[in-house]
Amino acid sequence: MMMILLYMFFMIPFSFLNYSWLLSQFCYLFLYMILLVKSFNMYFTSISYFLGMDMFSYNLILLSFMISSYMIISMRNSLNMSLYIFINLSLCFFLLIIFSSMNFFYMYISFEFVLIPLVILVLGWGYQPERLLAGLYLFFYTVLVSLPLLVLIMSIYMINGSMFFDYLKYDSKFMLIHFIMVFVFMVKLPMFLVHFWLPKAHVQAPVSGSMILAGLMLKIGGYGLIRIMFMYEWMFMYYSFMWYSLSLVGSVLVGMVCLIQGDIKCLIAYSSVSHMGMVIMGLMTMSMWGLMGSYLLMLGHGFCSSGLFYMANLFYMRTGSRSFYINKGLMVYMPSCSMIWFIYCSFNMSCPPSINFLSEVMILSSMLNYWFNSFLFFVGISFICACFSYYLYSYSQHGLYHNLYSFSLMNLMEFLCLFMHMLPLLAYSVLIMSLF
Repeated sequence: MMMILLYMFFMIPFSFLNYSWLLSQFCYLFLYMILLVKSFNMYFTSISYFLGMDMFSYNLILLSFMISSYMIISMRNSLNMSLYIFINLSLCFFLLIIFSSMNFFYMYISFEFVLIPLVILVLGWGYQPERLLAGLYLFFYTVLVSLPLLVLIMSIYMINGSMFFDYLKYDSKFMLIHFIMVFVFMVKLPMFLVHFWLPKAHVQAPVSGSMILAGLMLKIGGYGLIRIMFMYEWMFMYYSFMWYSLSLVGSVLVGMVCLIQGDIKCLIAYSSVSHMGMVIMGLMTMSMWGLMGSYLLMLGHGFCSSGLFYMANLFYMRTGSRSFYINKGLMVYMPSCSMIWFIYCSFNMSCPPSINFLSEVMILSSMLNYWFNSFLFFVGISFICACFSYYLYSYSQHGLYHNLYSFSLMNLMEFLCLFMHMLPLLAYSVLIMSLF
């Protein structure tokens, strides 16, 4: 793993050269190919300097490289491109440490550091003046809930004498410890009631900021929950009903909030909150199917939501607005996008060809084992999810547009980025079905 980190460190000079975005693409592609040929299993592999890789971190590291590559494609014509690629590289570097760290303290430090480039991205390349308020929301939500965790980490080290995940086992049932450990990652997911920073950050962030927020930042919360679940199993079995109940009700309510949105990016952001509620429910059931379903839903949502934000930005660049009241009749205006937008909206509501469908079936089975009446809420969540996905497609694609002719303003690079978002969604589902 240190080889990959050093490779990324020595990519920094590339960001200040001419055609730096093209060089960065080749570097990310090469890193991706290196990881593809590495083996991984249930236990840590590629161990070096307290860094390693296992089944949970492997796909998330691949996702980090892919989303970072898509971010550069989406912003290749922006101002200060060299600085932007440096920020992109910093984000990917810290994400790699989070997903490959075998030490809880390493993971916490990177968890905090990843906030700095993200806030710079929102403040530096955002659209409206309200991005300052969005940056404050993002910063204070994350910092305020993570400071108690630092104190807890120090106390755990004093008790156990180690911060390695394999050595950390805790049998206490003290509610405060569980709350501090879990709440940090619940805010990052985000869970219902602590999700208010997410729509603000998404709406004010540039397209690449939205892509990395939806594709990777939300996954840090799920990954952290998976890690501490293996450390404190008894606590999760004792208190998981609270988070489960809150997410069960919250996913239905947030789905209803989606139906009254007038902004395309805001609707996609709220749909992320609803899907992350399902991830929490799957994890809190403490079953293998729930765990794997939540993990696969995180991967599927990473590609699907990132692709939706990228397409929403394509519409914004052409029409100058993200409002549903302005973006009408896009099937006439940009017919080449209509089919791709339909596929992404279908994947967002978990239609069968996608990995999202498989993951939701696994989560449903674990929810029925945990509490049988959960299926009533699950039906409601799925129905509302289908409603706002249909709303997202039909209100933007149908209707009257002011132009009387149809044409496509898409270029090849944009089609490539959209296709590369879609390909892993189908490839992962084929892979999982072949395993079964």
